[in-house]
Amino acid sequence: MDIAAFCEKNGIECFEREPLCAHTSFKVGGEADFFLKTPSRAAPRLIRFLNEEKIPFFLLGKGTNTVARDEGFRGAVVNIIPEEPRLCGDGVGIECPAGASLRALALFAFDNSLTGLEFAHGIPGSVGGAVYMNAGAYGGSISDVLFSSVFCDGEGNIKEIAADAHDFGYRKSFFSENPGLTVLSSVFKLQKGDRAEIEKKMSELSEKRRATQPLSYPSAGSVFKRPEGHFAGKLIEDCGLKGFTRGGAQVSEKHAGFIVNAGGATFADIAAVIKHVQKTVYDRFGVTLEPEIKILGGGNF
Repeated sequence: MDIAAFCEKNGIECFEREPLCAHTSFKVGGEADFFLKTPSRAAPRLIRFLNEEKIPFFLLGKGTNTVARDEGFRGAVVNIIPEEPRLCGDGVGIECPAGASLRALALFAFDNSLTGLEFAHGIPGSVGGAVYMNAGAYGGSISDVLFSSVFCDGEGNIKEIAADAHDFGYRKSFFSENPGLTVLSSVFKLQKGDRAEIEKKMSELSEKRRATQPLSYPSAGSVFKRPEGHFAGKLIEDCGLKGFTRGGAQVSEKHAGFIVNAGGATFADIAAVIKHVQKTVYDRFGVTLEPEIKILGGGNF
């Protein structure tokens, strides 16, 4: 059975020669052979099929921490479609499918007067991606509120693990260390809170983002992980690299920890800026900057 026939049989949308620039926040990247939009319930069958047919695939959430190569991806890009969260755990838990956005999850918590996810309101990623990399901001992180996750392995077997088995660290988890596994849903344990206070905190964090981050340009957020004892953005700024440009890629003049698509950027442009920043910071401070963003399909910058 070919991919198109399998997808039609299982309620999965299949697009051929799909431009990845339309599915990543950097707005760069060539075509994927196949772009597959699947409900979470069909994802285990799809993963098993792709592995059995030896078709390379890449699991993509909102594409906000990912950059695609100019040549695209030879294989299938799998996207789990957004589905609605629901209350559980005596009304203080939320079960959320992996394809939902973090913003949707945070707003659902707010609507139900649950506190603990305010930090996630402005993070532009999917729940599955956030669990994968232990996303966080402004003193909060997914590891603070996660209770359990359901995932499937490469053979389509569905399993569940508790919070302590996620092996969370800074921008890492059990899933980032085992990329053959696919998060299907997660449960978050929160606390009852005051709705007005939750809204106030979310608004304050949103305003802080608007004031400090280059949100008017396509980007993938903070490019580099925080090096021990330092802040990547300050190191880059201290090297005088704000505004450094190669092609259409530029170190943001607003926040040096961001690289933005200032217009017509390619993967090659972004990679050139990353390498120049890494070399300059290392030559001056002896600090190695490790990229936080992932390359669709793997590999290094």
